[in-house]
Amino acid sequence: MNDNQILSVGIDLGTSTTQLILSRLTIKNFASAFSVPRINISKKEVIFKSNIIFTPLKTQTEIDADAIKTFVSEQYQKAGVNKGDIQMGAVIITGETARKENSEIVTQALSGYAGDFVVATAGPDLESIIAAKGAGTNIVAKENRKNIVNMDIGGGTSNLGLFSDEDVIDTACFDVGGRLIKIDPQSHRISYIAPKVKELIDRLHLNELYEEAQVTDQQLQPVINCLTQILENSIGLGQKSPYFDLFITNHGLNPENQIDGVTFSGGVADCLNETLPDDEFRYGDIGLLLGNAVRHSLIFKEKDVYPSIETIRATVVGAGSHTTDVTGSTIAYTEGILPLRNLPILKIAKSDESLDVDDLAAKISEKINWYRVQNELNNVALALVGKHSPSFADIQRYAAGIVKGATVLITKHEPLIIMVHEDMAKALGHSIFARLPAKYPFVCIDSVKVENGDYIDIGEPVAGGEVLPVIVKTLVFG
Repeated sequence: MNDNQILSVGIDLGTSTTQLILSRLTIKNFASAFSVPRINISKKEVIFKSNIIFTPLKTQTEIDADAIKTFVSEQYQKAGVNKGDIQMGAVIITGETARKENSEIVTQALSGYAGDFVVATAGPDLESIIAAKGAGTNIVAKENRKNIVNMDIGGGTSNLGLFSDEDVIDTACFDVGGRLIKIDPQSHRISYIAPKVKELIDRLHLNELYEEAQVTDQQLQPVINCLTQILENSIGLGQKSPYFDLFITNHGLNPENQIDGVTFSGGVADCLNETLPDDEFRYGDIGLLLGNAVRHSLIFKEKDVYPSIETIRATVVGAGSHTTDVTGSTIAYTEGILPLRNLPILKIAKSDESLDVDDLAAKISEKINWYRVQNELNNVALALVGKHSPSFADIQRYAAGIVKGATVLITKHEPLIIMVHEDMAKALGHSIFARLPAKYPFVCIDSVKVENGDYIDIGEPVAGGEVLPVIVKTLVFG
């Protein structure tokens, strides 16, 4: 087995903050000299963490690409690395900045700065998954055999990702965050109030809170209390706030889900201190006040709270690592649609796979919407575990559920990409093909293990069309 070391970069461009991390990955080729390479990471070492800066914007939602390029260049200099040394990486664009135009601008600006990198524009649901995995919530859920929710409380939003074992079973997002009100640390004057908070202030008749007003923490407390109550309500605790629905970004968690414990990430997670410092506005916002209120909320009183691996750096604490794999035992695909690059994986929970056709379709349809960004739907690769020895009825049920559940993608004429872990792609592919419109583009491949939060490239067929090269790109959470 050969060991190689590569440098990898992770860049997180959020609504409020931007940060960069450099990692050294040790990769091993686990294959013999005569077989196809199978590359996996054996060790990861974070070698450099940038300062966390406010995201440079040209407008409220448009990223200043030149400023990002300068920032990345300066960090490489500080770390003592050349941009040519970086072999892979990931750029995650989240929150208000997660727009398609931004993704393209950043890709062009950072061309040559991050090797072969994933640029992921993450809507609220995908951001919830990425942050929860960065916080290690999936590991906590698996080790404790409990349903654990991660609350990623950032500057503009709070993203919730609920895990059972290692499966994501639900996500949610609320417009609750530490920078909804910005305050000058010296003068204590308010410089910005988010639109939903302005509405809350009006409804609470807090006339002393307006932009340019000088404020105290006591005057802000009614707003802080409301935001905290909304976070409590978001996981089923306390009396429902009359403002709960106002602060939902896209949707809440399904109230039928059991929640046994909580992890925290995001900038506000670093503010969960027992006592407030004297300079509670030192970060220029309400983050410290919100963090302190959450620390004394029903969440800590009524739920088990588990430590996180990462807090403010949870969204991307590493970069894209690649597992190079091939699939060739059983595949089905239509010609002319390959290669495909940077498709996000949508893995259906194992517990959902045994549902009947209509319920399976409903789960698939609901989860495809996780990948909606600014109301625009991106294509995804649907992943399933599948069955070791499926019956004819199983194949038919899977196929019917997948095609019905993926109606929104089929209507857009997006290629339908199906990944199955078990060896059943050929039979499933034929059954899916029979249900699709004539000559519809699709790929169904098996024996590739992927997880939510991964991205894949599928290369052009080799070996006479019997083999498809697949590269799985995983965000490496440290």
